Amino acid sequence: MTLPLQFAAHSYASPQAGTRLIVLGAVHGNEVCGTAAIRRMVREFDTGERALKAGAVTFVPVTNPLAYQKGERSGDRNLNRNLAPTDTPREFEDHVANWLCPLLARHDVLLDLHSFQSRGEAFVFLGPRDNEAGLEPFAHAAKEEALARRLGVGRAVDGWLSTYALGVKRRVERYGEAATRQAELNSDPRYGMGTTEWMRRSGGWALTLECGRHDDPAAPEVAYNAIERTLAHLGLIDAAEPAVVAGIESLSLYEVVDRLHADDAFDREWTSFDAVTKGQRIGTRADGTPVLAVDDGRIVFPNTKAQAGQEWFYLARDSGRLG
Repeated sequence: MTLPLQFAAHSYASPQAGTRLIVLGAVHGNEVCGTAAIRRMVREFDTGERALKAGAVTFVPVTNPLAYQKGERSGDRNLNRNLAPTDTPREFEDHVANWLCPLLARHDVLLDLHSFQSRGEAFVFLGPRDNEAGLEPFAHAAKEEALARRLGVGRAVDGWLSTYALGVKRRVERYGEAATRQAELNSDPRYGMGTTEWMRRSGGWALTLECGRHDDPAAPEVAYNAIERTLAHLGLIDAAEPAVVAGIESLSLYEVVDRLHADDAFDREWTSFDAVTKGQRIGTRADGTPVLAVDDGRIVFPNTKAQAGQEWFYLARDSGRLG
């Protein structure tokens, strides 16, 4: 059954002042673990099984209804890229942005629930360290780090926007002026702007939790536990402070490698966070040129379905940030 393309949010507010939290699911339509977890939590609030003791929370089970209806990552394009309101919407995701961005700005904290294509364990994406730089100035790193330590996962990654910008710079140098809409987006530095980046730009702070593989039956439980831990940590519900996860592995993205041709191929089946050593062969270009790791570290988001001109995989190395 085809459902109408409309936006829905469930909001709860306590009479007592406190933090304003928003939780998103299905920013990508095929990543539904957050949707299941959010709907479970909404039922608990609606039946009185849970109640806020302070602050406010908004749950959005399906952020991109077109992509969700299609069961695909995108509706017309990737919502989690080039996210910003616009007076001249071109794709459905622009309409989502016009609704979503003002909603995000009315909150203090965002928890965005995702999943990923390849095998691997859940991890959390952090924003940058505090800085006054032009790309992503920020002043709430300590708050993000404190919550990241309590979400129940053992790995944290940062460096997204700066690494993506590096990839954009190379695409512009390689392809020049964009000939298609997708090429235009791929070469736009703002295309790295997603939900968490918009939240930080609006003065708040945010985490993206990658809850596991798309079809992992444990992923909805990972998402649900993270919501519960976030509510407790922020003092929104009457619950004990969540325990800190010991020994969190902290990594920073530092390199992105694009797929240049449909026949570019990996040399093996890679899983996110597989270890690589400097000079190790990761894949082979269509013309036979080897693609080598530039340093010791980990491979992240290897994408066998990447289109030419888009990210093929990322590389990360230890940051010691949460150690």
